[in-house]
Amino acid sequence: MVRCPKCGTELDVDEDEVEEGEILTCSECEVALEVVQTHPVKLNAISDEEDEEEDDEDEEEGAKKKKEVPDEEDDEE
Repeated sequence: MVRCPKCGTELDVDEDEVEEGEILTCSECEVALEVVQTHPVKLNAISDEEDEEEDDEDEEEGAKKKKEVPDEEDDEE
């Protein structure tokens, strides 16, 4: 028996038919679920908040890298 980690709804998941990394959706709360283990099946909820946090981190890293690269104009002065 596999339950949604978000709402606890029992999900009809056959461990012989899912693959690790596959994305499923809870029929009750409609949260996206990633299969992290197949025998026994274990699911992790994928929330929009996590996706937004990852995007924010990527943007921050990009901004830091941009600051680290010296501008050619600054070198000419």
